Amino acid sequence: MATEVKVPTLGESITSGILASWHVNDGDFVAKDQLLYELETDKITSEGLAETAGKISLKVAEGDEVEIGAIVAEIDESAKKPADAGKKDDAPKAADKPAEAEAKKDAPAQEEAPAKGKDLPPSPAVRRRAEESGIDPASVEGTGKDGRVTKGDMLKAADKPEEAEAKKDAPAQQTAPVPAPNAAARPSAPVTEGRVTRKKMSPLRKKIAERLVAATQEAALLTTFNEVDMSRVMELRKKHQDAFVDRHGIKLGFMSFFVKAVVHALQAVPQINSQIDGDMLVQNHFYDVGVAVGTDKGLVVPVVRDCEKKGFAEIEQDIAGYAKAARNGKLTIDDLQGGVFTISNGGIYGSMLSTPILNMPQSGILGLHNIQQRAVVVDGQIVARPMMYLALSYDHRVVDGKEAVTFLIKVKEAIEDPDRLLFGI
Repeated sequence: MATEVKVPTLGESITSGILASWHVNDGDFVAKDQLLYELETDKITSEGLAETAGKISLKVAEGDEVEIGAIVAEIDESAKKPADAGKKDDAPKAADKPAEAEAKKDAPAQEEAPAKGKDLPPSPAVRRRAEESGIDPASVEGTGKDGRVTKGDMLKAADKPEEAEAKKDAPAQQTAPVPAPNAAARPSAPVTEGRVTRKKMSPLRKKIAERLVAATQEAALLTTFNEVDMSRVMELRKKHQDAFVDRHGIKLGFMSFFVKAVVHALQAVPQINSQIDGDMLVQNHFYDVGVAVGTDKGLVVPVVRDCEKKGFAEIEQDIAGYAKAARNGKLTIDDLQGGVFTISNGGIYGSMLSTPILNMPQSGILGLHNIQQRAVVVDGQIVARPMMYLALSYDHRVVDGKEAVTFLIKVKEAIEDPDRLLFGI
């Protein structure tokens, strides 16, 4: 009896995805709940697990686009698990030559297992990392099945610049990586044509492009600016950081201050916590704030729930958890849905000023920027202060200019005088 391995339903808005990588080989015996594949969609990367044990037959190649519900493999449940899959070839030899078998038993591990992994075609994720970093996968020690190089191995290699550069310049190994079959026909395979390289957009990048264009075409976008003195927040972080880490096991960052400040401002200006649904205006009475996180695949916006009920530590822990999940491709659809407002911090990349685009159907997004020492006038004196520009983009169909300016001032006041957050003023 064969069990079909189908792409599961991942959400109403997801209809297809790219089978990014197989974690098993055709003909392998797989265990129940064993990881089989990774599927990249326009929102998340999901993993497929074996529903039963048996011999697997792959029906789809890495890099192929598959519809939700498509059959990507079959598992033959009637197949028996090999008694000793790792040494089945050596079994008869051991019986005929006890001394040689005993010697092999006591000998150190042979290099055959890593070589087998090197002979396997690199996954699309590994090929992408190789293109971006210039690191040859053949020079990276694989930790995957049979010594196969994984995306994590490539990221780890890239985190060691000196070692990576040495490997990059090292002579090619005796066993070069075998190109993936039909690589030229795969959607994600880059094709060099003269002085340009063409590469099909990933599902996530394509969806980002569609949403950004839709936001600029459907909403009446307008941006208002202000600047905020970060002195008080920086003083509080410096004063309480060690105790905060000891108590909660996580650092106190800037983002939790801004999340609380945004909630404070949304409560003061509820019009921004509303959105258009057809010919209806929906007023939200909850405060689920999206925090934009950059990954190597694109920008995602996981949502921190019930921010008005959470303290700084809970918010920091949620953000850190989402950031880790985003980097590892572990975000779920639920993590990305239902936000009422978004915060995007371009300052971590050095951005001084920008006009963020709405995360539809939300009516507002706050852009944070780089903190710089600038000369400002305080009580008639010119002093140097750590200043940050703030940018609020909003849907002018829903929010009037007065409300937008008031909202941004409320955020500014809460950051410059965080005591306001304690007393709700």
